[in-house]
Amino acid sequence: MRSQPPIADTSLMEKTLSVIPEKALVTGLSDAFASADDDTVSAILNEAAKFANEYLVPLNDVGDSIGATVVDGRVITPPEMKTAWEAMKEAGWLAMDVPEKFDGQGLPLFTTLCVQEIFDRSCPAASMLPTPNRSAAKLLDAFGRDELKTEWIPKLVSGEYAASICISEVGAGSDVNRIRTSASHITEDIWAITGEKQWISFGDQDLTENLGHCLLARAEGDKGLSLFFVPRLWEGEDNHIVLRRIEEKLGLHLSPTCALGFEGSKGWLLGKRERGLPQLFVMIANMRLFVGNQGLGIASGAADVALKYASERLQGGRGETPMPIIEHADVQRQLMEIIADVETLRALGLTLGCHIDIANHAPDESDRKKSSALASWLLPSFKTIGSEIAFDASSKAIQVLGGAGYTREWPVEQALRDARVFTVFEGTSGIQALDLLHRRLLGGDKGQGLEVFLDLAGKDANALGGKLGALALDCYDTVKLAAAELEGLKDTPRRAEASATTFLSLTGYAARVWSATRLAGLAGEDPASKRLRASGEYLITGAPGKARGFLEQMRAEQTSSDAMQQVTGFNCS
Repeated sequence: MRSQPPIADTSLMEKTLSVIPEKALVTGLSDAFASADDDTVSAILNEAAKFANEYLVPLNDVGDSIGATVVDGRVITPPEMKTAWEAMKEAGWLAMDVPEKFDGQGLPLFTTLCVQEIFDRSCPAASMLPTPNRSAAKLLDAFGRDELKTEWIPKLVSGEYAASICISEVGAGSDVNRIRTSASHITEDIWAITGEKQWISFGDQDLTENLGHCLLARAEGDKGLSLFFVPRLWEGEDNHIVLRRIEEKLGLHLSPTCALGFEGSKGWLLGKRERGLPQLFVMIANMRLFVGNQGLGIASGAADVALKYASERLQGGRGETPMPIIEHADVQRQLMEIIADVETLRALGLTLGCHIDIANHAPDESDRKKSSALASWLLPSFKTIGSEIAFDASSKAIQVLGGAGYTREWPVEQALRDARVFTVFEGTSGIQALDLLHRRLLGGDKGQGLEVFLDLAGKDANALGGKLGALALDCYDTVKLAAAELEGLKDTPRRAEASATTFLSLTGYAARVWSATRLAGLAGEDPASKRLRASGEYLITGAPGKARGFLEQMRAEQTSSDAMQQVTGFNCS
């Protein structure tokens, strides 16, 4: 069996939480949140690491080599997956941040993010299954009928049932308005769903008693899309959902990516007709958060593999005995880039999780609005940069390992393959960039989230002070300038859109600089504090130049529509 990442160092997560002031605000919001004190969180994370080491780390290699298969029209998972899922159910890992009224534990979102990172670094394909369950529970709580909530949410939380999200079709990927799946009335409450869906992660499996599909379709006579909940079994009988195939993929072999046919399958309408996509964003937003966090998990595992290998591999040096390659300056540079990306990304994700909880639960309306605006601003960046860092960290880890990293003996080649799809999952990077540009900056939000970010980040930079604080403020000034230039392109939206992805990269980088200012202020000489402090200082040191580089790239890209018209002949204006 191939080598696997070392067991997660949970002290890094605990120390990171200690520099996030929003954590104290969250734990003061309810008795359940208050139970997540430092000792409890430490115990949870240690148990999660033990669980992952026992069940998920061995599964990662099995899942990659064997994967999910199809037998007699149904997905079959390896026995090790079934064992891990049963153990996960029994331990209650799916219930952490679910409200107590649905048999959840009611813990803050930051606890789930930490645990999920541990699971994702251990076996990202298997760890994909819990997220749709928790996300669908939130969706049903918001828009489901009482009977549906009563039956499904507790069983999603327990893992007896599972859920999927069904949007894409052959002719309708990101362009959801082209969806052709239809819904026709059977009775007032029940609809018949007919159509074809694809790219459905865990759209079929042999792990749960039932599986509910959160599905977009067009009801008869309607122009807009509606949201339906379609179970695999209807009153214990097959509901005419046919598995067409599972895709042969680059990575995540244990996660079956399904094409499904709905042949008059019965389902319930969720919420209001023709409000399907806006309602589904309750689920999509949660899944985007955890895609970014999944990227963090893979990146943290790759970082630790590279660090361990570089510490043990002897090569080069001027003496008779070769020295560990970690003593070479270029290897140190590569490792520092990976580690700084991981640590600042984690701090950003945990901060985002805290603001989501504040937005949903704070008693003060002003606090809720500010945190909601900030979370909406940060989410596209976190999802995208988490996805990109996963692939980049895996690639750099392969480089550190050299030829060994390119072989199946080491886990970083699998990490790279598994991570590649994250920039596609739950909205491509380009879609995230357009969301940030049109909805968060120029459109409905009118830059409110950016204002909150600049205020909080500026205060932390001033609190850090000195040269590092000044460098962070310089970075934020570049963000303000870039935003102002985009606002000046309202009359030429294609020019703004051409640079939207780089603007997303700039805002995501600046958000990590914010996290870095908090890490750079850490006191203490314990290993976790030293690693986190060094990560923060390293990222901030290059911040002004990196930010200005993004801005110059944006300015160049804003001419690309004209250039592409010359190259292709297409009208890109």
